[in-house]
Amino acid sequence: MKRLLSVMLGAMALGASPVLAGDLVYTPVNPSFGGNPLNSSHLLATANAQRDATASDAEIDDLLGGGSGGGSGGSGGNSDADLFVRQLQGRLLSALASQVTDAIFGENPQQNGTVQFGDTEVTFERTPESIRLVISNFLDGSVTEIVVPQLVVN
Repeated sequence: MKRLLSVMLGAMALGASPVLAGDLVYTPVNPSFGGNPLNSSHLLATANAQRDATASDAEIDDLLGGGSGGGSGGSGGNSDADLFVRQLQGRLLSALASQVTDAIFGENPQQNGTVQFGDTEVTFERTPESIRLVISNFLDGSVTEIVVPQLVVN
């Protein structure tokens, strides 16, 4: 019995080794929050795969000639030509916005005016209290009105 006890104590002494531990440090996965930048393409692909099609996607695809369906699945609206058309359209609309901004707030601000671009017309009117913008889309007949209060500086 004594021998069995000494063998067990010896085995426990050999098996007992120091325990090593380190600090737990959180590392984000998303590169936007400090994670590994190599994860960005994987995260973008995962997000696009999970993205549901919306009504606005279908409208954009129809306007650009992308056909039916939008969102995930199918190749409608994802070709290089479609991407180029969307980027070009965005740049042209940005230039239109710059023209309207310059007409309202530029070196020679105007009291009212109209800027037309394709099927879109932007009419603005400046009053002492506000600036009123009316955006008309002749393609679908929609009209959007934006009223921005003027900053009064003494």
